[in-house]
Amino acid sequence: MKKYSFTEKKDTRSGFGAGMAELGKTNPNVVALCADLVASLKLDAFIKNDPQRFVQCGIAEANMIGVAAGLALSGYIPYATTFANFGSSRVYDQIRQSVAYSGTNVKIAVSHAGLTLGEDGATHQILEDIAMMRAMPEMTVINPCDFNQTKAATIAIADYDGPVYLRFGRPTVPVFTDPDQPFEIGKAWLVNEGADVSIFATGHLVWEAILAGEILAQEGIDAEIINLHTIKPLDEQAILQSARKTGCVVTAEEHQLNGGLGDAVCQVLSRHLPTPVEMIGVNNSFGESGTPAELMKKYGLDAATIVKAAKKVIQKRK
Repeated sequence: MKKYSFTEKKDTRSGFGAGMAELGKTNPNVVALCADLVASLKLDAFIKNDPQRFVQCGIAEANMIGVAAGLALSGYIPYATTFANFGSSRVYDQIRQSVAYSGTNVKIAVSHAGLTLGEDGATHQILEDIAMMRAMPEMTVINPCDFNQTKAATIAIADYDGPVYLRFGRPTVPVFTDPDQPFEIGKAWLVNEGADVSIFATGHLVWEAILAGEILAQEGIDAEIINLHTIKPLDEQAILQSARKTGCVVTAEEHQLNGGLGDAVCQVLSRHLPTPVEMIGVNNSFGESGTPAELMKKYGLDAATIVKAAKKVIQKRK
C-alpha cells in the first residue's frame, strides 16, 4: 500500500481561490460573480488582478445566476460563487431554466458544503446538493478532496464547455495530492490498489478512506481506494473494474445517503455487476452545530466507520 502523508492543512476553498487567481492571469474570458461573500470564497487575488472582471451581485443569488447565464451567452466563462446552500437549493429553479436547460457555460462554484461547515449549524450545512445537481440534466458535478485538487479542478473546468457544479469546503484538511497532478473531469483517481475491498470516496472523505486503508492493512485487509472526485459524469469503468477485482464495495461521502455518491455507484453496479455495498454518509437527517471533527465523528463520517463498513461488506461477499 502506498503511504500518503501531509505537511500542512489548508481549506479547499483556498484551493478554489488559488485556481481563480491563476485563471485571472491566464484566461481573459473568465469572470467571477459573488453573492456578497468575497472573503469566504477567497476571490481577493482574482479581483485585485483585474477588478473589471468581477461582479458583486449582493445577497441576490437568483439574480446572480441570471447574470452569469447572460455573461456566458456573451462569450465569457462566468464563475458564480456563494455558499453551497445558497448556490443549490435557493436557486434551483434559476439553475434549471437559465443554466442547465439553456446549456449555458456557467460554473457554479460553492463553498461551505457539508457537515464540516461546523458551528453555523443545520440551516447552512447543505447535505442534499449533490443529489439535486446529479438529477439536473446536462450538469457536471465535481467534489475535490484537498487544496491542490480543488485548485486543479477550478482551472480545468474553464476549458470544459457546459454547466458545472463545483463543491468545496470551509475547514482546513490535509493536503496530500501532488500539486502537479492533472485533473481530468470524469476520470477517477486510483489512490491505492488493493484486492479485498473497494472504497470509493469523495471530497473530505478521501483522506478518511486513506486512514481507514492503513488501519485495515494492519489487520491484513488489502483495500483499494478510489477518489471519485467527479460524481457526474461518473467513471463507470473504474467502478466496475475495481468491483470485479474485490467483490465488495464501500462508498464514503459528506452528504445524504439518498441521491449522493453511494446511490450513483449502486446504480452502476445494479445495472452491470450486482455487488454487496456498504454506504457511509448522513442517514436521512439534518446536521447540527458543532466543530467539524465532532460532527464527522458523531455522524460516522470518519476512518473508524469506514473500517467497520469494510469488514462488514467483506462478510457479504460471495
